[in-house]
Amino acid sequence: MNPDTRKERRREVLEHVGDLLENRIGSSIENSALEAPVLDPEETVRPKVQSVGQEGRAGSIPAKRVWYRVPVRKGISGDGSEYHIYLKAGDTQHLCVFFSGGGMAWNTYTAARPASGGKMAAKTPNYYWNNLRPATQIMNINVGITDVLLGTNPFQQWNMAVITYDTGDFHIGDSELPYVSENGEEKILHFHGYRNFQAAMEICRDFFPEPDQLLIAGDSAGAFAVPALAGDILENWYPGCKDVTLLSDSATLIYDGWQPIIRDVWRAPEKFWKPIKTDDPAGDWYEAFAEKYRERGRTIRCLYSSSTHDHLLSTYYNDLVNRKYETNEEMQERYYMQLSGQMRRFKTIFENFRTEEGKPVFGMYIHQHKDLLRSRTGTVHTMVRHPAFLIPERSGMSMAKWLSDAVNGNVYDVGAQLLKQEEGK
Repeated sequence: MNPDTRKERRREVLEHVGDLLENRIGSSIENSALEAPVLDPEETVRPKVQSVGQEGRAGSIPAKRVWYRVPVRKGISGDGSEYHIYLKAGDTQHLCVFFSGGGMAWNTYTAARPASGGKMAAKTPNYYWNNLRPATQIMNINVGITDVLLGTNPFQQWNMAVITYDTGDFHIGDSELPYVSENGEEKILHFHGYRNFQAAMEICRDFFPEPDQLLIAGDSAGAFAVPALAGDILENWYPGCKDVTLLSDSATLIYDGWQPIIRDVWRAPEKFWKPIKTDDPAGDWYEAFAEKYRERGRTIRCLYSSSTHDHLLSTYYNDLVNRKYETNEEMQERYYMQLSGQMRRFKTIFENFRTEEGKPVFGMYIHQHKDLLRSRTGTVHTMVRHPAFLIPERSGMSMAKWLSDAVNGNVYDVGAQLLKQEEGK
């Protein structure tokens, strides 16, 4: 057997095993005690008093610290299937709106290669999740910040809304892309992340109408959504909340072709593509947000987290610039340099933004956690919904403690010394 044939056989075996594992996980979750119970505000009649003591228009969440799967009938998944979000009631009036990650697609080639357990196991190109099948539950709830079982999670008592993601468009798209799948079928990718977001927020506001503290957070693709959509949340759904924190976990993807993707492929509204002036969309959106909301009578903090040599974002970067869906030490070092430059930019953006007491409003959490289950090289991709969320870094500070301190007004940096100090990309 020649080396190419052996490699292809190995890939086929890994894909088969990965698909079997995903299906087994999905079957174990579906119709079992593990599956989040459905809470349908359109079918269930409930007293209009929330379990957290607020009056909501849609009714009450039956139990605290329990995740519920909530159908969003105005929404649509990337493959055209049904869309849902997750809600959890806590014991406070604090609310976390969390944007899930799940990759991206930016042309017909990437659209034709959605993620699957098999492709992930074989490390073949798999760019985005295109539906919310049962196995995706484990990526969305009950891990890291969303864990309801561990009393050591400082956000266990918060109300939470997880805005799920399976449209490949950073939650901001508004278009449909015809493509031909790998097996020759004609299909459509529904880039309707913005529609899903708006419909999800209507439901979120109905259940959690008046939070006293608001954390808008997201990981990976959802980390880009945080600065892009935070203004919508503050203006359209929670204009009365005066205590706001933003957190992006891993939104470093430096590429000079972002505006055409956002404008022409995803066809996002102008307010999303027009601020893109550089090769750093997260930085552009944060800069636009800071300028707009600096004098709005609110306390607003902006936070950023990343590992130093992200194995997955370095893979996407390599694919964007070199058409290679793989990572290596060179790409990871490039990511490290880009992250260092991005954090210097963020420091510049927020250096003149301080609270009335003179405290900083920007903080970073930079770490070097490994993810040996998913990559033998590089560092972990995202940590806010990872078991390591509660584990201290070398500095002795966990991301959970850093984030909890920040939302309570004590903003500081962890791991900034890990970054390169001089300019470089």
